[in-house]
Amino acid sequence: MSEQKIALVTGANKGIGFEIAAGLGALGWSVGVGARDAGRGEAAVDKLRAGGADVFAVPLDVTDDASVTAAAALIEERHGRLDALVNNAGVTGGMPQNPTAVGVAAIRAAVETNVIGVVRVTNTMLPLLRRSPSPRIVNMSSTVGSLTRQTSSAGQETTGPLSAAYSPSKTFLNAVTIQYAKELHGTNILINAACPGYVATDLNGFRGVRTPEQGAAIALHLATLPDNGPTGGYFDDAGPIPW
Repeated sequence: MSEQKIALVTGANKGIGFEIAAGLGALGWSVGVGARDAGRGEAAVDKLRAGGADVFAVPLDVTDDASVTAAAALIEERHGRLDALVNNAGVTGGMPQNPTAVGVAAIRAAVETNVIGVVRVTNTMLPLLRRSPSPRIVNMSSTVGSLTRQTSSAGQETTGPLSAAYSPSKTFLNAVTIQYAKELHGTNILINAACPGYVATDLNGFRGVRTPEQGAAIALHLATLPDNGPTGGYFDDAGPIPW
C-alpha cells in the first residue's frame, strides 16, 4: 500500500472546498477534486497543480447516483482506497427562507444536496475508506445547525438569518453524522461534523468575514486526526459546538 494518503473533497472547485484540497495537497496528500461542473473542476485542478499540489479531477454531482458511482470507480482504479472523505458540497436552496413563505422546492433542494448527497457519497465511498488504516470522514456543517444556538437569545450574527431550509438541513446533517458514528463505533473510521465559520463565499454573496483558507482549517484538522481522535463530534476552530 502506498504511503501517500488519498482524499476526496466534494464541491472542491471553489471556496472552502478548494482550500481544503489545497491544504491536504500541501500536506503531501493526493486529492480528488470533486466538482459537479467538469470544466470548473479541471480549471481548479490546473490551479492547484500550479501551486504544487498532487490533485486529480473527479466529476461528481452528489445528487446523482450514477455520478457518485462513477466517482468511486475512478478512485478505485486510480488508488484502490480512500483515506479521507470531506463532504463539503452544499447549497442554500435559495434565499430568503422565512418559514411562513419558503417554498417546498427550497427545502427539498437543501436536503437533497446537504443531507441525502452526503449519505449517498459516504455510503458509496465506504468500501474504499475501509481499506485505509486510518479513515476519516468530515461533514461540513455550520453553527446555524445548532439548535442550542438557534434557541438562544443571541442575535443574527450568531444564529444567521431566518432559514427554514438551509439551517435545518445542517441540523439534519448533524443528526445523521451522529448515527454514522454510532454504527461505526469500534471501527477505525472517525466521522465528525465541522463548521468553517462565516466565510466569504458565493453561498452567502461573499458577505462572510473569514477567508476560505481560514474556513478550511477545521476540516484539515478533522481529516488528519490521530487514531485516538474524537468521533461523532461537532467542531469549529474554538472546539466543540453545542448541539
